[in-house]
Amino acid sequence: MLIGLQNVTFEFGARVIVEDATWHIQPGDRVGLIGYNGTGKSTLLKVLVGEYTPSRGTVEKGKDTSIGYLHQDLLSFDTNDNITEVALSAFERVRQLEKEIETLGIELENDSENEALLIKYTDALHELDVLDGYNIHHKAEEVLHGLGFSNDDLVRPYKEFSGGWRMRVLLAKMILQQPDVLLMDEPTNHLDLPSIEWLEKYLLHYKGSVVIVSHDKFFLNRMVNKIVEVYQQQLHIYTGDYEFYEQEKMIRIDMQQKAFENQQDYIRQQERFIERFKAKASKAAQAQSVQKRLDKIEKIEDVQLERPDLRINFQLDKVPGKTLVTLKEVSKNFGRINIVDHTNAEIDRGDKIALIGANGKGKSTVLRMVAGTESFTGERVWGHNVEESFYAQHQLEALTMTNTILEEMQSCGSKKSDVELRSLMGAFLFGGDDIDKKIRVLSGGEKARVALAKTIVSKANFLILDEPTNHLDMHSVELLADALNKYEGSIILVSHDRYFISKTANKIWEIVDNQIKEFKGTYQEWVEWNERMAKKEQENARNEAKIEKPEPKPEPKKQQPTGPINKDLQKEVQKQQKLLQQIEANLNKTKAEKLRIEAAMGDPANYADRNRFVQLEADYKKVQTEYNNQNAEYEKAFEKLVELESE
Repeated sequence: MLIGLQNVTFEFGARVIVEDATWHIQPGDRVGLIGYNGTGKSTLLKVLVGEYTPSRGTVEKGKDTSIGYLHQDLLSFDTNDNITEVALSAFERVRQLEKEIETLGIELENDSENEALLIKYTDALHELDVLDGYNIHHKAEEVLHGLGFSNDDLVRPYKEFSGGWRMRVLLAKMILQQPDVLLMDEPTNHLDLPSIEWLEKYLLHYKGSVVIVSHDKFFLNRMVNKIVEVYQQQLHIYTGDYEFYEQEKMIRIDMQQKAFENQQDYIRQQERFIERFKAKASKAAQAQSVQKRLDKIEKIEDVQLERPDLRINFQLDKVPGKTLVTLKEVSKNFGRINIVDHTNAEIDRGDKIALIGANGKGKSTVLRMVAGTESFTGERVWGHNVEESFYAQHQLEALTMTNTILEEMQSCGSKKSDVELRSLMGAFLFGGDDIDKKIRVLSGGEKARVALAKTIVSKANFLILDEPTNHLDMHSVELLADALNKYEGSIILVSHDRYFISKTANKIWEIVDNQIKEFKGTYQEWVEWNERMAKKEQENARNEAKIEKPEPKPEPKKQQPTGPINKDLQKEVQKQQKLLQQIEANLNKTKAEKLRIEAAMGDPANYADRNRFVQLEADYKKVQTEYNNQNAEYEKAFEKLVELESE
């Protein structure tokens, strides 16, 4: 065991987060920690790392276990150092050794005969080599590139970056530290799709254990082999991925419901007995005994506590024309950074478009251009009878701070009753008396949910949504996706949640080479199309490689025979040369297979098929071992050849 909870109870005031909870994190565990917003997932991580102390029970930790903890509070960190230096701070001992070696080197220049200094210098160099200290800059740059930073970004000061990009730098530092256990609280919130895919690939090969809090079903399904659900102040552990959890949970709920109903039948029978006989002297003692037994019984909870379904009956005041928006030869740049350049696009009635791609490509900018809130060159033509509603982070500023949540919802003109609005806001995680809170006391995430609710409950026939799932739990994401599927209007949205995109979009827009490229089909169809294109490119590259004549490699210089004794030696040299050529041919074949598997592992389409990716991983390990063995064999054979030729 690396770290865990043993019979832990933790409360915030009168609110119980977990009661008598036991959970042990073992080497190799990939855990998805899930639960509704407010159930205490982030709090539980803080209990694990010792920031909070449980009221009962113990937090257990292995003596040498190292823990990395990525959480939102890290954003308070600030520095003038560039982001490469921040990432390199993960190698604390290596950086210390580098300074020691530099100091010792200067001292040795002035006192080269000092044996004690020389030993220290040699020992420091050896330790640096053991720690692979010569490669730390390469490692840091590789991880930062994977998380979306460009070469120019690597030398920019950390303080110049926004919160989301700062979190990526701190994630890079944590990955480079290679702790035994990685605790990650919503790591994908600050990542675009390419960076999420890179992180998935990296973590799949990570040697330590990982605990992830995330509302991204695709990410969890790819990453985890265990699910721990915080539910009704208990930890429910499922051994399997997220899909397995969903199936097993339904079975568990069904069993619990039946057990609850059986217990309720038993309690009613016993209570009837007590009521009937408690007044009779001959049966009073027995009735009292039954009552004591009932008082001690451990009650089974009723499982019917799931969140209500989100039932929004969208009422569109007007039906728009066939085309809602046309962009003609539009261009947009920020200084030297081009977003789009003389591109064209069109949104038709019934379109539900997901605008996807890496951060920095201008997805939110394009949304604002569509909405008419961003200046650009070119022409934007608005269709007939179009009524839009735009959800973006700046919409939070438009909320009336003195209103209650209910009053704010009443003001958006949906003409829904208070009962309907309360039901709707329950799905947006505002239950009970929460709906009577003033807007000014809400957190940023709570304000975002109110703004989103106002957007989708309006009578608009065109919704423009920028990252609508950022502050929702899984259940609410599912409800929102279902609601948007029933929506008869048109949608364009930006989201990094692949599950949400796959459930809502019937078209994909991608910004490629400063052009808006449209794919008519679902997200899964787009992934499969990309896979086919990648395979086609690989085949073309292989065909071109066959056509190109490889440059002849210089053969090792042969020693001229100087006498009768060299005839046998020459035969041995020729034999060794043939062996070397055979090993080299095998090595090239293995290298080609290794590159093929690496390309397949880097293809997002293979992420959707867990069995396919597991097989690819096994194939990769096998071919990597074979490649290493052949490399060693080649080096040995080459050394032997050089040895023979030098005789």
